Amino acid sequence: MAVDVTTDGLPAWLDPVAGAARSVRPQQLSRFLPPESGAGRQSAVLILFGEGERGPELLLMERAGTLRSHAGQPSFPGGALDPEDGDQATTGPLRAALREAEEETGLDPRGVQLFGVLPRLYIPVSSFVVTPVLGWWRAPSPVGVVDPAETARVFTVPVADLTDPENRATAVHPSGHSGPAFLVESALVWGFTAGVIDRIVHYAGWERPWDRARQVPLDWRA
Repeated sequence: MAVDVTTDGLPAWLDPVAGAARSVRPQQLSRFLPPESGAGRQSAVLILFGEGERGPELLLMERAGTLRSHAGQPSFPGGALDPEDGDQATTGPLRAALREAEEETGLDPRGVQLFGVLPRLYIPVSSFVVTPVLGWWRAPSPVGVVDPAETARVFTVPVADLTDPENRATAVHPSGHSGPAFLVESALVWGFTAGVIDRIVHYAGWERPWDRARQVPLDWRA
């Protein structure tokens, strides 16, 4: 499958996201960066923006509670690179993001326009080196749970809800780690996914002042 990255025909409201993708540095997105040794499992996620009944929205899924890593967490579609995805330094992450999104949500990748790639980040708890791939859902297709063993549900979240201060909080893990969280669509989005959304919202200029002292406690199973 041929893949490319282009901003041609992108809706104007996505221009700030595309601009941020061109200029943002890894350290501006997370303090967890890939090991210099090259260790870690190469993976990719698809950060897919579309247009819904309430305007711009983002596609998310909830991981099955039986998975070995990040069980039950809301997340972007994505997963580890397979050999058939190709070169991990060039188009491999693009193909992996689209392939995993199709496998997990059933979306038709032919309706997705890739318009940017963020710097690679790291998830220490699972040793994933993650390439976030930005997509515009140019031609939406039906989505839903494909394999219940992997995915509990698939849903979209209006960007307006993600930027609403009433839906924002700081998630606090018993280990002491804390980070941004979003309470949307009957879900608590936290961890890696919330951190990336938080930074996109910030660098796109969409962020509204919110109460960072408002805390949501997590338990040891999280």
